[in-house]
Amino acid sequence: MAKRDFYEVLGVARTAGEDEIKKAYRKAAMKFHPDRNPGNKESEEKFKEVNEAYEILSDAEKRAAYDRHGHAGVDPSMGGFSGAAGANFSDIFGEVFGDIFGGGGGRSQQRNNRGSDLRYTLEISLEDAVHGTKVSIRIPKQEECDSCHGSGARKGSTPITCSTCGGRGEVRIQQGFFSVQQTCPHCRGSGKIIKDPCTSCRGQGRQQKEKTLEVKIPAGVDTGDRIRVSGEGEAGTMGGSPGDLYVQLAVKEHPLFKRDAADLLCEVPISFVDAALGGEIEIPTLDGRVKIKIPEGSQTGRQFRLRGKGVTPVRGGPSGDMLVRILIETPIKLTKRQKELLHEFQNSLDTEDSSHNPQKDSFFSQVRAFFEGKS
Repeated sequence: MAKRDFYEVLGVARTAGEDEIKKAYRKAAMKFHPDRNPGNKESEEKFKEVNEAYEILSDAEKRAAYDRHGHAGVDPSMGGFSGAAGANFSDIFGEVFGDIFGGGGGRSQQRNNRGSDLRYTLEISLEDAVHGTKVSIRIPKQEECDSCHGSGARKGSTPITCSTCGGRGEVRIQQGFFSVQQTCPHCRGSGKIIKDPCTSCRGQGRQQKEKTLEVKIPAGVDTGDRIRVSGEGEAGTMGGSPGDLYVQLAVKEHPLFKRDAADLLCEVPISFVDAALGGEIEIPTLDGRVKIKIPEGSQTGRQFRLRGKGVTPVRGGPSGDMLVRILIETPIKLTKRQKELLHEFQNSLDTEDSSHNPQKDSFFSQVRAFFEGKS
């Protein structure tokens, strides 16, 4: 009997992507799975057909040959690729469904023997974030047992090979139509059995300890950045590799500066006399003090830019700037004489022909026009 078109078998278009093909296969395979249709020969044949179609269309090279030459391009008798007739259906099915039957095998278990990653939140000052530093931290973690050196067995003894899996860490189980691999339930994937456990770690191969580490903080980091310290997580089990330590950075607020990406912002209060007459003031930067000139008649909120006085980003790029914003401070707790002088000053402004308060005059002119338009 002639074979059906593989795209038709999975119910997808010839332009279907990898995810669409996988999704269609998952749906069809679950529908016709022999365990769901026991004794149904028709479902079993359709399941084989679905697997054969997926085996070809999920492989880019085989799919290309099929698209060019049809079934002849993947028929081994005609020099094409070997089809699903020689494939391990459980492998194909497992590729999409993973450990649907509780499998996973020894390789997965070996990965599980790797130690856990650790996270440590470290607060640093803005100065250290901008310039970089070295910090010593102390972390509690599981480390290799000093007595058994990680084997879990009492000193003088060694773990023995698991008799259930023969040291492979996995067993093969026949489940209906499939032969699937599972982690060995006896040794839990390690392939070894500890008959005489270490008394120090109770056979775990690890002990809780504290370790002091020196962490290098590169210049230019910011809150949210993290530093990976390879191999400084918790020790693995049964010979597994250690995890990693991730140092999460949090930059503390600074009393003088605020950071905006690569720029630094500093707000500097000045007297209204300095703002009116102008002059030179001294301001702080992270690299020391600098002087800037305040032009005569400066208004509050005026901003000055100091090129290159900001932060050099840790990932590269030009250095940011220092933005200095002036805030004009109104004097408080005036003496009687000071108040008299201010009244004299105000009167002198009112008698002058030219306006010394253009923003004020402009605002109240607009206010008058607004109310006149209402009348």
